[in-house]
Amino acid sequence: MSHPPAAGTRVPWHEVHPEVRAAVEEFLGGRVVEASTQPGGFSPAAAVRLRTEGGRRAFVKAVGPEPNPDTPGIYRSELKIAAALPASVPAPRLLTGFELAGWVVLVFEDIEGGHHPELPWRRDELDRVLEAVESMSVALTPSPIDAPRIEEVFGSKFDGWRKLTKEDPDGLDPWALRHLAELAELESGWVAAAAGDSLVHADLRADNLLLTDDRIYIVDWPWACLGPPWFDRVGMLISVGMQGGPPPHELFSDPDAAVTAVLAALTGYFVRQSRQPDPPGIPTVREFQRAHGVIALDWLRRRTGWS
Repeated sequence: MSHPPAAGTRVPWHEVHPEVRAAVEEFLGGRVVEASTQPGGFSPAAAVRLRTEGGRRAFVKAVGPEPNPDTPGIYRSELKIAAALPASVPAPRLLTGFELAGWVVLVFEDIEGGHHPELPWRRDELDRVLEAVESMSVALTPSPIDAPRIEEVFGSKFDGWRKLTKEDPDGLDPWALRHLAELAELESGWVAAAAGDSLVHADLRADNLLLTDDRIYIVDWPWACLGPPWFDRVGMLISVGMQGGPPPHELFSDPDAAVTAVLAALTGYFVRQSRQPDPPGIPTVREFQRAHGVIALDWLRRRTGWS
């Protein structure tokens, strides 16, 4: 199967609002002489590594009110979380953040030598990442910061199967169609199943990871919330399987029914979202969600044992 990258349409630095560019240069203490756009991620925004004439480096994310009206709110959430994360969290340090001329801007330290995992996944890099995720889940239990509960963040996003029971099922996977009512019922228990006091990133995948020779950094925290310590691993393994790594069932064997209920919710989300029209300014996300849905559905079929 194909392994679609998490890549959308980025805004180049020179198209960022001039007042925003000037404010970033003032904060960094010099004129920007090098701007390298980073392709990973779906937001129709600027994601750029900068170098000033004095040699200072930073990574800047900036988004305006167009073309997607939801993205500024996501960046505001990330700004709030990033500002609160303690130094013990393996995330780049937020240097500053502000809103100006309708844009939301976050300025982070630049991780020298940081690179995304190689795709298809290499087992040595995967093992490093899984070890880091496990260590992070221990360190973030209980959460060191005030964060919303997982149901506050995902809410109706995780009722995909229940919505599909009321929609045209044309093209739905035959197994899913046969068990649609059961999947809707299983999914309905996800909130109770996902109760927890761990701070979870909730969007772990290759493009949200930076590897250096001796560290792993986790970036992009707008969806961070309180949930079970295994949530990040479960969510990430779907993406790993989709992008050429081992299938999830080979890497996670905990038979806990709570995991199955949450997996049902994740699967319903990917399957239903992949059937929706493209969101404004994000033309590649549906293919990405569709590929995730294939892996998640296979895993869910194995965990339920339904024929």
